[in-house]
Parts: sequence; structure tokens; C-alpha cells
Amino acid sequence: MNAPLKIGLIGLDTSHVVGFAEEFNDATSENHLPGAQIVAGFPGGSPDMELSISRVEGYTKTLRDKYNVKIMDSPEAVAERSDAILLTTVDGRLHREQFSQIIDAGKPVFIDKPFAVSSEDAEAMANMAAEKDVPLMTSSSLRYSVALTDVLERKGREKVTGADFAGPMALVPQCPGYFWYGIHTAEQLYTCLGKGCERVIASCSENHDSLTGVWKDGRIGTLRGNRVGNDRFDGMVHFADEICHIDVSAARKSFTQSLSEAVLAFLLEGKSPIDLEESVEIVRFLEAANESRESGKEVYL
Repeated sequence: MNAPLKIGLIGLDTSHVVGFAEEFNDATSENHLPGAQIVAGFPGGSPDMELSISRVEGYTKTLRDKYNVKIMDSPEAVAERSDAILLTTVDGRLHREQFSQIIDAGKPVFIDKPFAVSSEDAEAMANMAAEKDVPLMTSSSLRYSVALTDVLERKGREKVTGADFAGPMALVPQCPGYFWYGIHTAEQLYTCLGKGCERVIASCSENHDSLTGVWKDGRIGTLRGNRVGNDRFDGMVHFADEICHIDVSAARKSFTQSLSEAVLAFLLEGKSPIDLEESVEIVRFLEAANESRESGKEVYL
């Protein structure tokens, strides 16, 4: 039998790392995915971000003591010890720097959401990956909601005429505006409409936000973010002959498990299922939405 793919984690400040460890390292878990094992991790953490630094110690201890992950003192050390890398740092501001530290290892890299919090960083990482011929993938788990992928497989993504998605949209200063939680609904929107958004406008109040994007071909996509009320993700995908409801909570399989399956396939094959240009455009879409949120004006991407 082939030896399991050795995976390294960079950034142990998100619950996602525990989920990955259970799926890859715990053969007794009902969610176990054979073929890979997390062998090394770099804790990291952002001192100026409570949602990051407060989690590092606990998740590091869990990975070391429960899942036998070797804790390393640098991203480079993780890359050297691994066949593939999950850059899971929760603070998107750090992704460009950390990616630059490991890119020379030449190994496939999955970068957890948000890919970046500026289009400058997103474009720089895409260019680095192209220059070094390093396979690179990034995604929110909501892109892989079975409720969404089933509809698109049945109806055809090319037949989508528009889409509307809603979900929680907490705000965190270090990942400004829509980058913290707006990334999830934005990924769902782009899963339906693909790249090609021309302009976006945001409307906001203390408790709610609404974004409207107009694509170059005239299609319209909307996002609603809520800071009060329920925290469900929900949506509608429009086709010429039908409007399909996307109830994420009713799916037969969790979106996090579906993402892990896609990530593992990417790490093994070295080919991303998501167009990197689309991932870069999503960052610019959110950046433009933030600009509109501040100015109240329509912003062109």
C-alpha cells in the first residue's frame, strides 16, 4: 500500500484544524478520510486579534496530545516535513507572508478562507504560485454545501440566471468588513455565477448588510448579512425554468466534510477544482463591497 500523504498545518488558531485532524488522523471517526495524515503543525497566532491568539494554546495542545502532530517552530519546518500543506491561519492578513515562506518547497498548498484581505495580496499569491508552478487552492467550506452542489449538478451552472444568498455576517476589525464572514456567502454566489462581476453596491445598517453585484453579462447576484436573528445560511438560485431553494442545514452531509474531501483530492492530484482567477476576483469583490460600504456608492471591480 502507498504511504499516507503527509500533511502540514500552518496556523493552529481555528477550529478547522481540529476538524482536519479528526478526518485525517482518527481512523475510528465516522468522518475519517483515508490516504493522508497530518504530521506537523506551526501554531502561529496574531497577538492583536483575540479570536486568533486566544485559541492557539488549546488547539496546539489538542493536535499534539490527541492527534500526535509534531509541533514545529516555523512554517518552513512544517513544509520540509510534509508532502502538502494546509495554510489554516485564521488571520487573512498573514497569508501572503506565510505563503512566501513555504512556496519554495514546491508542495501543494490549500489556503483556508479568507484567501486574502486585499486584492493586492491575492494577486501576489496567485502570481507567486504561477511563477513557481505550485498548486494552490482556496475555498470557503460553504462552496461545497451539498445542497448547493446538488442543484448545480442537476441543473447546470451554465444555466444560472442569478442567485441570492444570506447568512451571518459578524464584523472583525482585523479582517475588515465582509472578509470575516461575508466570504462564505460570496463563495456561494461565485459558485453559481462564476467570475465576471463588473460592479457592486452595499447598503448597511447596524444589524444588517445587503450587497448587490452586477455581472458583465447582466446577471445579478445578491448577498444579505445578518448580525441579529438567526445564523442560518440560505439561498435561492435562479434558472430560466425554476427557482431552487438552497437549505444548507438540510443537506445530507456537512459542508465541512465535503470541503475536506475536495481538499484531499487536490492535495493528492495537485490540481485545484477552483479557478484561481475566480478566487482572486472574490477578494476584489469583497474589497469593492467594503469600499461601497464606506462610501455608499457603487464601486467597479
